[in-house]
Amino acid sequence: MTTGSTLRIVCASANPDKVAEIEQLLRGEVDGRRIVELLPRPADVPDVVEDALTLEGNARLKAEAIRLATGWAAVADDTGLFVDALPGELGVRTARYASDRTEHATDPYGANRRKLLEALRSVGADEPRKRGARFVTVVMVKWPDGRETIVEGTCEGVIAPAERGPRGFGFDPLFIPADGDGRTFAEMSDDEKNHLSHRGRAFRNLLSVLRDDVVNRR
Repeated sequence: MTTGSTLRIVCASANPDKVAEIEQLLRGEVDGRRIVELLPRPADVPDVVEDALTLEGNARLKAEAIRLATGWAAVADDTGLFVDALPGELGVRTARYASDRTEHATDPYGANRRKLLEALRSVGADEPRKRGARFVTVVMVKWPDGRETIVEGTCEGVIAPAERGPRGFGFDPLFIPADGDGRTFAEMSDDEKNHLSHRGRAFRNLLSVLRDDVVNRR
């Protein structure tokens, strides 16, 4: 749905950290008018069970649930951390990696990071060359008529031996992007992180697609 040339899209995420990041990444204008107005997820929409086998599948489940609940276009993303030394782990379960731990309920980010460091130690991945990893983000917009727009962003890097930095969320204190300067995401400003990150790349790709859509409808 549009207002003038602005696309009004409901954000499927209820995670305030992610929503704030997405709002920053979708800032853009055409002829002085915003390309996207990001609307909050309705409070009465229940959480979606993310039981798909792929990142794209989970993004689709979330976007479709919000589209059906609101009748509006909805945007959802799903991100996976893939660690070379731990094949078959994390991936689509990245956000719920340590959900078997009691501390996950009160400190999910910390529990996930601690479990990852312990897992790498257990397989002897103590050198940078053994700690290669990549973040992949898939973003999907489900339009009111059921059409889909899908984009992706990837960031290669390594897992740090210990947490560093006070900023960010999730695995940010552990992830060192390969094309950065040796700092973790949590040691960077928002702008620095967004320039390099998987989510930043995915949503810039989306913004480019949406910009073209707005221009073509003029």
